[in-house]
Amino acid sequence: MSSSANQLINETSPYLLQHAYNPVDWRPWNPETLQIAKENNKLIIISIGYAACHWCHVMEHESFEDSDVATLMNKFYVPIKIDREERPDIDQVYMSAVQLMTGQGGWPLNIVALPDGRPIWGGTYFPKENWMQALEKIALLFQQQPKKLEEYADKLQQGMFTLTTIEGTSSNDYTAILSESISKWKTYLDNELGGINRVPKFMMPCNYKFLLHYAHLKKDNNLLDHVLLTLDKMAYGGIYDQIGGGFSRYSTDEKWHIPHFEKMLYDNAQIVSLYSEAFKLTQKPLYKEIVYQTLDFIAEELTAPEGIFYSALDADSKDATGKSKEGAFYVWTKAELIELCSDSFSLFSTYYNINSYGYWEEENYVLIRTQSDEDFCKKQGITQQHLAELKQHWNTTLKKERAKRNKPPLDDKCLTGWNGLMISAYIDAFTAFKEDKFKDKAICCANFLAKHLIEENGSLYRNYKNGKATINGYLEDYATLIQAFIKMYNITLDPKWYRLAKKLSSYTITHFYNTEKRLFHFTSDLDPKLVVRSIEYEDNVIPSSNSIMATNLFLLAKFENNLDFKNISNKALQTILTKIEDYPMGYANWLQLLLHNSAKFYELIVVGDSANEQIKKLHQRYLPHTLITGSTDKDAELILFSQKYKSGKTLIYLCTDQACLKTTENIFDIDWKNI
Repeated sequence: MSSSANQLINETSPYLLQHAYNPVDWRPWNPETLQIAKENNKLIIISIGYAACHWCHVMEHESFEDSDVATLMNKFYVPIKIDREERPDIDQVYMSAVQLMTGQGGWPLNIVALPDGRPIWGGTYFPKENWMQALEKIALLFQQQPKKLEEYADKLQQGMFTLTTIEGTSSNDYTAILSESISKWKTYLDNELGGINRVPKFMMPCNYKFLLHYAHLKKDNNLLDHVLLTLDKMAYGGIYDQIGGGFSRYSTDEKWHIPHFEKMLYDNAQIVSLYSEAFKLTQKPLYKEIVYQTLDFIAEELTAPEGIFYSALDADSKDATGKSKEGAFYVWTKAELIELCSDSFSLFSTYYNINSYGYWEEENYVLIRTQSDEDFCKKQGITQQHLAELKQHWNTTLKKERAKRNKPPLDDKCLTGWNGLMISAYIDAFTAFKEDKFKDKAICCANFLAKHLIEENGSLYRNYKNGKATINGYLEDYATLIQAFIKMYNITLDPKWYRLAKKLSSYTITHFYNTEKRLFHFTSDLDPKLVVRSIEYEDNVIPSSNSIMATNLFLLAKFENNLDFKNISNKALQTILTKIEDYPMGYANWLQLLLHNSAKFYELIVVGDSANEQIKKLHQRYLPHTLITGSTDKDAELILFSQKYKSGKTLIYLCTDQACLKTTENIFDIDWKNI
């Protein structure tokens, strides 16, 4: 480590601050840094990672804290460090370049670029010797054959441009596309342990949200069984923190046992939404338990005093010897557990598999379950009440002991897009469980973002920390916040949330939409230009910002019969259809929108003084193919509520495509089996 700080010391990102005392002369990405590279005709190193990334830490310790490596980097390059979570726009551009060059990607992401920012070489993690050898060769090549690198940069940039061009289709046979996509998808399913039959296993909440919806709508019981099996196995696994609640990013094995232990806000937000939806369909106590424990974790570890949400907890923490190790905070030795659980250890070890199945490495165990509470109680001859008491005791005891350990570092920046997902999570939990505290959390966060991160003209900021918002919002931020505000309107019936959703949508269309490509750019037309202006359309752990935005416009169009919103949504979907057919698992949120468009999509509209009470009851049902909304205002301006208010009554209208099929005061008059 260096005794003096580099320029990252002035940043707020925890990831950038981690590198502030590296001997590498790191600089932030800004016009001044880029100008230095051009004026001095120096190659640029662009190194991208995030605070909770284990291999980012490894490369820092091996290379970026090493004086020999630093000397090489500082002499021949302008080194730039980027937090991918703050600047996903830059990450997307250079990730696409590395994927074109190597066929794969990941973090840390390390790129060498020409002085103008065009990439010429890159990869992910490099051992120290490999890193130094590569940098020496590239620096020499730049000195001796700069034209060769220029030619390669031109070709690579052209390849990057092609990634933003998609040839759409005019096909309207949505049912066939859905059927073919599901058939192809099923060939990859692990019907024994859940998820996809490969490792590592990512949870992919949006995939299972779609599959749950499809299985329910099409009455595909085999697919439904797979989805519920996956949810059970994830909840049983070590990927879920059995003691403190909350999920890690992914498991390194097929049985959801050993994770990379970082906990991300975006994963846990979407998981809460998924398990809340699954509970509505199944009423399974396990799913309620997962939602409540995960939200407890969010409240304890990732909630800022303002009521908004931090980004992540690190995978690594210091063990008892002071050495930073992955998972140190979460794992247990058998001796520790025997001492802590004393008389009930036999049941504990059976329940959480303190045996060869639950063993990890170096005498450590990661807690994992293999069966339901009901089955466990039958086999052990105990009541479920007794097990519940034991679990509470184990949980309290182990949490208390774990609190004595060094906690994983917190990434305490707040990102608008991820907070949008968390607002939706609290709303989904509220609709499933009727807990006003969940709604209150959502409203608190939404109010803060509306006050501090949305400008009068409808523009958004991406980040918030130490009272400051400094980065312009990206499409992800607009899309997930619009999604949250639509949901917020539908549970509160407060028109301000609808107005905000529409205002943000209009701004997004003006500044992000590409009429020719029929999709939205990830960056605004007001942002500084990068090598390529990317278009994010493939659904990943977070659904693509384009698929979320297209769904938002689909829903907003219902309120006012807004043909512009409807057409933009339809054109985006048509553009993506050919991609869906090639790789359906990468387009789950698009398939959800395709499902909405392939069959009758319903609107349940409740109008009258008691609309809130009735809507709360409706939201408890699993109705993924339905917009549930309403109004208590007799003078409501939206077309969806036009001429529906009747004095002294609260009426429920079942409609589709602006045509109402049934009007009633009693929710039990509706044929729920066909909705």
